[in-house]
Amino acid sequence: MTKTRFLTLVMALALLLTIPTAAFAQRVPPHVFVGSVTLDGATAADGAAVTAWIGGEQVAATTASGGSYSLIVDQGDSSYAGETVSFKVSGSHAAESATWVQGGGNELDLVASTAGAPAGSGEQGAAGAKGDKGSTGPAGPAGPAGADGAAGPAGSAGPAGAAGSDGSAGPAGPAGAAGADGGGGALGIVALIVAIVALVAAGAAIMTGRRG
Repeated sequence: MTKTRFLTLVMALALLLTIPTAAFAQRVPPHVFVGSVTLDGATAADGAAVTAWIGGEQVAATTASGGSYSLIVDQGDSSYAGETVSFKVSGSHAAESATWVQGGGNELDLVASTAGAPAGSGEQGAAGAKGDKGSTGPAGPAGPAGADGAAGPAGSAGPAGAAGSDGSAGPAGPAGAAGADGGGGALGIVALIVAIVALVAAGAAIMTGRRG
């Protein structure tokens, strides 16, 4: 036991002895525990809660200071004689436990872990209240492009378009073949002359007849 812890235990026990004897007629002397406090393999921070439990109920509380603690477990109106005392550090179960003795004093180094309580280390405390909702985190990076989808069915035919403007005139066609010479060309001319002469003669006869 280190000198500091020894002095702490002695001072606690001396304080108990200074309590008037009449007071003990109403109350049973408590059990004092002192020692170091370790949480998750490191010395517990100053102000870390150190609590004692019996039968699943908290019976004493203090805080760590300089890596040590001093805890007085007073049974009050109950009877703790022979009961097992378990401990928690900042809400995490310590592996150590002790038997409560009237007026007892023990140096008990507490080693606790937030990973969970070992079997038989005491009752599990009630779940804490639900914490506030945290702020929304930043948006994640964009995911990769998806595969191309299958081609859709053909759409229905659109309405007929307006008539287009007239096109330009096409090139002239090739010249037709020359026709054969008519055999009655000269005879026609002669017949025409004879007809004219006949008409003139007839006209003259008519005129002569009118004069006579």
